[in-house]
Amino acid sequence: MVKMSLDPVQVMSGQVTELKVAPSSNGDSRGSWEEKEEFDQDHLGLTAKPKPPKPENAVTIAVSSRVLFRTEREQKVFEQKGVEEYLRYQIEHENEPFAPGPAFPFVKALEAVNSRLRELYPQSEELFDIVLVTYNHAHVGIRLINTINHHNLFIERFCMTGGSSPIGYLKAWHTNLYLSADADKVREALAEGIAAATMFMPEKLTEVSQSQLRVAFDGDAVLFSDESERIFKAHGLDKFFEHERENEDTLLDHGPLKGFLEALGKLQKKFYAKGHRLDCPIRTFLVTARSAASSGIRALKTLRAWGLEIDEALFLAGAPKGPMLEKIRPHIYFDDQMFHVEGAAEMGTIAAHVPYGIAQKHNAKQNTGVRK
Repeated sequence: MVKMSLDPVQVMSGQVTELKVAPSSNGDSRGSWEEKEEFDQDHLGLTAKPKPPKPENAVTIAVSSRVLFRTEREQKVFEQKGVEEYLRYQIEHENEPFAPGPAFPFVKALEAVNSRLRELYPQSEELFDIVLVTYNHAHVGIRLINTINHHNLFIERFCMTGGSSPIGYLKAWHTNLYLSADADKVREALAEGIAAATMFMPEKLTEVSQSQLRVAFDGDAVLFSDESERIFKAHGLDKFFEHERENEDTLLDHGPLKGFLEALGKLQKKFYAKGHRLDCPIRTFLVTARSAASSGIRALKTLRAWGLEIDEALFLAGAPKGPMLEKIRPHIYFDDQMFHVEGAAEMGTIAAHVPYGIAQKHNAKQNTGVRK
């Protein structure tokens, strides 16, 4: 198993497959706008763009600048030389765009879904709305805006907190999902009832779909509560199976990302209503270590009772998740156990850790890369 640092800003060793984007200061190649031949008015934001939806109508995805872009070099300047030198460095390099980070393909896929929704529902505000969240000082905003225009992203909403916690702002934005490199802030968001996860850059990147958003979820402690996992941790596998059989008609309580799956489902139904079920640009997956015959019924009955559809469900009965995720090629996979996050990353999947439930007590006792 490859070892992955619990510090998400540290990229795992090895060659990272470069995304097909324009040159940037933090990727394998260097460059700036002045060197970019295709630089045009689109990158300055001068052409007509769609109006952002109202937060109360949208599916709001708040993304940290440290996961949307690669900022390892800047983070080292901050850690080694302090905030003043960090700000000076950012201003001096504000015409050099950041390279894409682990959340970049996910955000591009969200924008592709929005394009399809606007074609089908020109007046609707039921869209994905991306908010860039950063602890940075407003001075750094110029480089971030330049980078967003450079990569032709549609992100109009910024939240630059100057070192303060963004959690209160996330609630004001009606945030449906928060992605960050800061595990402490992710835990803080979860404690406030906001779906959140810590993102990591894998050793290699698997090519993902440009036309269909693919999101994969673990079950227990992600979509569902950690009730069943607590039984397993305390009493073992046999008692877990017995508990699930006895309670197969009792719904599982909701987990931290149930609401996000719900939001995805509402947008999927808009495509279904226009006859696009078979070519829907959103596809969801359940990838769980549960066994189908022994403990799968309760999970499926719970989803059905919630009125939620999962497009594909994989019950792996304890088998490694990495190889399955390599075939699915999701833009993001959510799991509560670092072992599975590492296994996904080893196979090139961008995985996000949901630090919720009983497994976190076990995570804290383990060193990185050691199976629980």
